[in-house]
Amino acid sequence: MPSLSPPFLRGLRPTLHIAHRGGALLAPENTLVAFRQAVERYRTDMLELDVHLSRDGELVVAHDDALERCTDGSGALAERTLAELQQLDAGYHFSPDAGRSFPFRGQGVRLPTLREVLRAFPAMRLNVEAKPDVPGIEDVLAGLLREERAQERVCVGSELDAVAARLVRALPDACHFYPREALTAVVMALKSGEPPPDAPQFHVLDMPLYFGGVRLVDPAFLAAVQALGKWVNVWTVDEPAELRQLVAERVGGVMTDRPDLLRTVLDGA
Repeated sequence: MPSLSPPFLRGLRPTLHIAHRGGALLAPENTLVAFRQAVERYRTDMLELDVHLSRDGELVVAHDDALERCTDGSGALAERTLAELQQLDAGYHFSPDAGRSFPFRGQGVRLPTLREVLRAFPAMRLNVEAKPDVPGIEDVLAGLLREERAQERVCVGSELDAVAARLVRALPDACHFYPREALTAVVMALKSGEPPPDAPQFHVLDMPLYFGGVRLVDPAFLAAVQALGKWVNVWTVDEPAELRQLVAERVGGVMTDRPDLLRTVLDGA
């Protein structure tokens, strides 16, 4: 297998346990509560999370650009300062039983900053997606990773190709995952047996397991990606049978909202 150049990928072995948003079906997503549970209870190898910029330029860990789904607030996240955002209850809507109970309401769960997460888990690898196409978000992210000396343990990227390109320029030595259009191009080429587009700036395929009912990841696909010196993480897989098959196929990593189930599969493999 060709060497994987970014320090982030050196020494990794399949299959990685990756807690998607910290394990969004077990605790309030993208919060320190979820991340801590994934690390301490389920021994995750990597935390997957998303970041937005607050009105005063702080990188806040959250998936949505609006506040309603995950907090007791409303409106656009980008219109609030960090101080305002951290007054919100980020555990307000989480329910493990379809709305019968809300065990994290009023428990002090709040939206963390990326800096807080980096400092809370100083040895943990992170997969960080910059969500909005906001000018300068790449520079804020690059500056923070350099300040925290975390460039080598964070793989960065965006679904948006334009944002991903700016991240590559801002962090040329970091690990980068493929954005949507570049990912589509390489997957389509490999699935059809064609030479993939040259994209040395991207190192990781963070990709869905299925598209249109077709299972994209299989041993032949994984071998083709491995021949390119790239890494594959699939999202978001929560079914035990699929988890067992992916581990048997030695996929690079699995992003899951059920880190408990993935840990059981990995421990039994």
